[in-house]
Formats: sequence, C-alpha cells, structure tokens
Amino acid sequence: MARPITLFTGQWADLPFEEVARLAGEWGYDGLEIACWGDHIDVSRWDDADYVQSRLDILERNGLKVWTIANHLVGQAVCDDPIDERHHDIVPPRVWGDGDAEGVRRRAAEDLKNTARFAAKLGVKTVTGFTGSSIWKYVAMFPPASDAMIERGYADFAERWHPILDVFEEVGVHFALEVHPSEIAYDYWTAKKTLEAIGHRKSFGFNFDPSHFVWQQLDSVAFVLDFAEHILHVHCKESTTNLDGRNGVLGSHLSWDNPRRGWTFVSTGHGDVPWEPLFRALNAIGYDGPTSVEWEDAGMDRLVGGPEALAFVRKLGEITPPHQLFDAAFSQKG
Repeated sequence: MARPITLFTGQWADLPFEEVARLAGEWGYDGLEIACWGDHIDVSRWDDADYVQSRLDILERNGLKVWTIANHLVGQAVCDDPIDERHHDIVPPRVWGDGDAEGVRRRAAEDLKNTARFAAKLGVKTVTGFTGSSIWKYVAMFPPASDAMIERGYADFAERWHPILDVFEEVGVHFALEVHPSEIAYDYWTAKKTLEAIGHRKSFGFNFDPSHFVWQQLDSVAFVLDFAEHILHVHCKESTTNLDGRNGVLGSHLSWDNPRRGWTFVSTGHGDVPWEPLFRALNAIGYDGPTSVEWEDAGMDRLVGGPEALAFVRKLGEITPPHQLFDAAFSQKG
C-alpha cells in the first residue's frame, strides 16, 4: 500500500520555504506538509493568485507535491484560556493585534477560515492543526473542576469551531486535529468527547501522531482501529520515556534535551512507538493518505535526522496487507 511520504515543515520554518523544499526534494521526499508560519505560507494571501502559484512553483521545481497544510500555531489561540505571552510568541501580528484575549481568539478563527480557503486554492483537501482548549488548565482536577465546568469547555469549543468548519465544508476541505496534550482532545476518551461535542461533523477528524501517546502510556494501535473513520492524516513522529522513579510523565518543566526528563521527542525510529504494528493497523483500516515525518529531536542534527527518518518510514511502507499477499498468491495460474 504505497502512501506518499511528506516532510512537515513546522520544525524547519526558520529556513526559507525554497530551502526546505530543496532539501526535501534532494533527500527523496514525495512532498511537504506545509506549515502556515515562517515564510512557508501566509494564509492572509489566500486570494492572491500569484502568491498561491508561487508555492506550487517552488514545489514543482523540487519534484514535490502537497497533500496537506498545517496551522497549529494560530489554531491554538482559537479556544485557549488564558491567552498570554506564549501566544504572542507564536501567532502573527495580524492575529495578536492589541493582545485583547477575545480579540485574539476571534482573529485566530478568521485565520483558520482563510487557511481552509488557501488549502482549496492549492488543491489540498486536509488542514492539520490544533484547536486550543479552555479547560486544559483543569487537567490536574485540583482545585476540583465540576462536571459543569468541563461541559462548558466542550460547548465553548463547539461554538467557536462550528463557524470555522462551515467554511471548511464550503470549500471542500477537512480539518484534522492533532490529538495532543493542551488540546480539547488529548487522549482516547477526550477524543470521543470532542467528536460528540462537534456533532461528528464529516469535515472534522484527527491527525494521528503516536508520539503523544507514548508518554501518556496509551495504545496507539487501538486508537487507530477504534477511530478508523476519523483519521484524516498521520504524523510519523517519535518519543521515548525515561521513567526511572525520579523522572515523571509530566516532564518536570525541564528542557527537551535534559536527561532528567521523563519523556522527550526523538528522531523517528529512535524511540518507543510500535511502528510495525501501527503500520499494519493503518493497512487494516485502509488509510492511504500521507505519512508525514514531523522531525523533532533536541539531541540530533536535523540534517541527519531528516533523510534518516525518510528511509525508516519508507521501509515501514513496504509492509503489505496480508489480504493482498493472499490475493496475489491465489491469483496465480497453474
């Protein structure tokens, strides 16, 4: 089951888009999952035909295609509470404005609508990203958060995202939320709750990233099988745990490269994700979309990790679904 292997440009957005495309093309990637920050895509220019074409021209010059664009950073500001200096550091000035929290949320929502419009202009059917969450701050459940407070958080998410999804549906694009701590859906049960809150809209699904499952000690294969119809995109990103009795699963506010962390992100193929069972599960559910390398490793040079991760994922892609093997065997004559 051949799937395109793409490189997510989010961790490369400090480089010009042209340079990232050159590297990915030389390494042999099929395409890019293009981040809507840095100079890679400015979604406010969705109706500038020349600008949109310039992104496609860069891809073509480097032998690449695009199936997905990503707007995690602005998406985070749609539902987050509080809105603070962290958001100032990641959203563009047009979204931050004067920093008034509700104004930031409203402008972030408009930017997500423009992201859908930009995707449609590129011929792209999926946008990956974050939603933010007004209730992530309650995750420790102390001081106690009532059921009513949690329900208000899901209602707030739905109220803010329904108008965004109206535009996604209008232009024929899907939004794939990356199930991730700090989002409205961060594990198995919150993913179920999120789908219920949004009314199981067909334009809303998940970007599956197993790296966020390892440190939460969740079963990534079970998630793929149980949420099969909602998986719109897949990240090939890796994490590892180091739980020695002193290091905890919450990370202890330590930097990514600190050996005392209980978990951290590492280059794809160097961690604890059960990749072969996971790819077999993707085969079983018939997922044929991109497998996008999100490279993140504070202890490795990305110019080493980028091509190495591609080779690792390409090898996984050679796993053939058993029914195809049997079909091929029994189709032989003689």
